[in-house]
Amino acid sequence: MKQITVKLKGNSYPIVVGGHVLPLLPEFLRKLGLGTDAVVITNPLVNRLYGKALAVSMLKQRFSVKFFEVEDSERAKSAEVAFDLIGKIASYAADKKPVIIALGGGVVGDLSGFVAAVYKRGVPFVQVPTTLLAQVDSSIGGKVAVDLPQGKNLAGVFYQPRLVLADTSLLSTLPRRQVRNGLAEVIKYGVIKDEQLFTFLEKNYTGILDGDTAALSHVVLASAAIKARVVELDEKETKGLRTILNFGHTIGHAVEAAGGYKKYHHGEAVALGMRVACAISCRMRLMKPLDAERVETLLSAVGLPEEIKGISQDRILKAMQFDKKFLGSKNRFVLCEALGHVVVKEAVPLAVVVKALRMIAG
Repeated sequence: MKQITVKLKGNSYPIVVGGHVLPLLPEFLRKLGLGTDAVVITNPLVNRLYGKALAVSMLKQRFSVKFFEVEDSERAKSAEVAFDLIGKIASYAADKKPVIIALGGGVVGDLSGFVAAVYKRGVPFVQVPTTLLAQVDSSIGGKVAVDLPQGKNLAGVFYQPRLVLADTSLLSTLPRRQVRNGLAEVIKYGVIKDEQLFTFLEKNYTGILDGDTAALSHVVLASAAIKARVVELDEKETKGLRTILNFGHTIGHAVEAAGGYKKYHHGEAVALGMRVACAISCRMRLMKPLDAERVETLLSAVGLPEEIKGISQDRILKAMQFDKKFLGSKNRFVLCEALGHVVVKEAVPLAVVVKALRMIAG
């Protein structure tokens, strides 16, 4: 078990990474002084796999615990679902100020954090991510939100968790598609901040896909450390430093929205967005073609999509206009100069974007 601290003014919290650490959750909650009443938000599959074990460990430590399930899809991240949950929690915990525990992937984490931020003007919440993508990315940093029909994550706040407990043994039950989904974000970290991590992935992606626990622990810890350091420098994206975490996300989020959040998983859409970002970077003479080829080759080797199917280019460009990364009418892309180093560029010519997008979109 290893621990990283996200050091923030008044909002610092630990990220605990290790195998079989889920039973230690009550001990951490007690040490952090988060009370003894817990509400767990999860989905049916995760609840079947891990809910009973978590409940037993909580009850042994004299915690009260109530589970609420939501659908296992992006559709659960809606205002309707969020406020339905808030109503249920209010009915259950009228005389309590519970700690809200997000037990699941990115959807459950985002939704739970939003609910925790809004309920009673804010109650503590804890992230217990059960997918690779959530362990390396979405559970860290306090960006919580729900989706609107116009786009992804358009209603949200910055609300930091009090603890992130990443039990890497939970990843053993993930389907391979979900592992690929998470690897997209790990590849992103290699591109934006750590060429050594990128090289590690080039050499070890097969083992990671096959469930190699040592390799998985390495990439979770390395990714969490990168995310933590970036968040410390720019907690609420007011300085522009945190924006680098959006590499691949401008087009990625547009692909998700244009596909109604049904065509591609988040990591798959981000992988497509990274391909476009690399193409734009090359067209703007920022990135060497050989570096772009390394990114493309690794994405393909992992099994992430190479082209956008069933979504028109026009729909993607329209969805992109609602992206939060736009400044007024100006687009904003994170582009790569070299592996391990990226820059933020505003007002990238639309013709350049269209030509890069045309390479993988119909």
